[in-house]
Amino acid sequence: MRLDLHGRRDAILALLAENVSLSAADLSARLGVSVQTLRADLRDLDEAALVQRRNGRAQLRQQSENIGYLPREGIARKEKQRIALAVKNLIPDGARVALGTGTTVEQCARFLTSHRDLFVVSNSIHAVCALQNAPGIAVELAGGTVRMRDLDMIGVAAHQFFSRYRVDYAVFSCGGVSDLGGVMDYNSDEIAVRKAIAGCGKQSVLVVDSTKMGADLACQMGHIRDFDVVVTGARLAPALLRDCRQAVCRVIEV
Repeated sequence: MRLDLHGRRDAILALLAENVSLSAADLSARLGVSVQTLRADLRDLDEAALVQRRNGRAQLRQQSENIGYLPREGIARKEKQRIALAVKNLIPDGARVALGTGTTVEQCARFLTSHRDLFVVSNSIHAVCALQNAPGIAVELAGGTVRMRDLDMIGVAAHQFFSRYRVDYAVFSCGGVSDLGGVMDYNSDEIAVRKAIAGCGKQSVLVVDSTKMGADLACQMGHIRDFDVVVTGARLAPALLRDCRQAVCRVIEV
């Protein structure tokens, strides 16, 4: 099946997430696309600060902070939609839901618009806008300083906001997952708010696409087994799956 531009670049990023580095020829062989086309894709992804090219090979670019919101929307788009569909199937009509920040959570919000009578608390303006047409929905949005790059709130006010609620499902993402299953992020504010979101849910649901696997980021808090459900397009290592199973963490691989 021939991939469109977005699908092809999603596939490139997913392959780079699974390998240390690949050449345009390697990607051409795996995707059935000309080397010339792959070189153009890698050049554009490099300019968008998503990949780094060196000595004829490409790898995912390591970030000291997350890239802008719009470039992230194009990463693993179809995988994020599969994740969102799985989350939609977890959550019934009339549920109380906390939604965190990020493009994967925004996709989850879009898929939840077919549900009725949800009560949603969130610190993401993107997620709230995505829910606009959901029938009978009630939404509470965190206050505080808006992070304009991402249109969200991650400071002290957002942390205090989530501590006031008890919801059925808390859906959130993270900056990455280490090879050992550590849940990583770019700064301590991200971690603090994620902990508050997870803590307000009867069921905590971590959503993470495959490009975030193996991340080497500055901050870590907890392990994926600490959450009730992990929804991902990645294929977790057998040792991680055993850890999750022993901790009664359900892993949904989409």
